[in-house]
Amino acid sequence: MKAVSRHWAASVHVALSLIGLPYAAGTSGVWFVQTISSSKKAISRSFFSSTSVYMCSAAAHVKARCPVYPGSDTHRFPVPDHTVDWDTDCPQYSPVKYTAPTVLNKPAWADPEIGSFSPQFNSIDGSVDRRSHEGSYRVQNGKPLNPHGRTGLEGRGLLGRWGPNHAADPIVTRWKRDSTGQCVHHTNSQLPVLQFVSIKRLDCGEWAIPGGMVDPGERISQTLQREFSEEALNSLQASPSQRENIQKRIAELFNSAGLQVYKGYVDDPRNTDNAWMETVAVNFHDESGNSVSELPLQAGDDAGQVSWIDVDSSLALYANHLHFLETVAKERNAHW
Repeated sequence: MKAVSRHWAASVHVALSLIGLPYAAGTSGVWFVQTISSSKKAISRSFFSSTSVYMCSAAAHVKARCPVYPGSDTHRFPVPDHTVDWDTDCPQYSPVKYTAPTVLNKPAWADPEIGSFSPQFNSIDGSVDRRSHEGSYRVQNGKPLNPHGRTGLEGRGLLGRWGPNHAADPIVTRWKRDSTGQCVHHTNSQLPVLQFVSIKRLDCGEWAIPGGMVDPGERISQTLQREFSEEALNSLQASPSQRENIQKRIAELFNSAGLQVYKGYVDDPRNTDNAWMETVAVNFHDESGNSVSELPLQAGDDAGQVSWIDVDSSLALYANHLHFLETVAKERNAHW
């Protein structure tokens, strides 16, 4: 990230519910670490405390103001830092209108245009959850407003939903080991080196954490497992016997305790004034290296490449994925 985040710390006490991962209230996103215990049918309902990390405001709204909207020749209306906030008077603000043709073609995963239907914002609207992880957002002239401010572009761009578009990012890690099976320590920090499963996105060529959109009515825990198996292990193309082995190994890892490291707004170049990405990022760690680590990685349809990559602060990753990894590394006392 080019911008420097403002940090704040908070202690959060959250109850895990049967319908998904814990909800964290906040006005500008929440960075935190908490332990998640899941089972095949439900997520643990026990209480726990978590101490956490940091969050930002306008500083986490940089890629969402990129000059040229991805996948198009559309240039955003320039938005300097001091005019990002909706409460800042900006009479000259004239955002460019753009919704990608793929979205306007009315695929099953996209909303219709405002006017042809009446979405119930800030609530569960049929099978679509239009609530934000960050609390209530404004609706102006029938359209939701990006909770992090102006982006220079109105409409939905490449995003299907008006308002929050919910995703889930599984961060699968293991310890880097040498030929004898011993953990490798970094020469400078002397701390053990983590590796994570990363995919190279086909749409922009950047390396990223594998993840994807939460389907209507789907639990976040289901999305995490599904997206990892499809993007990093190409389970959709596997034979029945291979798929069974993949699902068994994944279940072993994803039914273990996980660390939820972030829940909130994503500084994504696809964001607009009226549609934006939000995610839940959860770390699943293969401590012994005999679970998912033994499965051969194979890129799915949405990924160009997939690989185990050393976790390091010098990495250049998609959106704010680097910050997710920083939280994981520090929580597990690994090299950063």
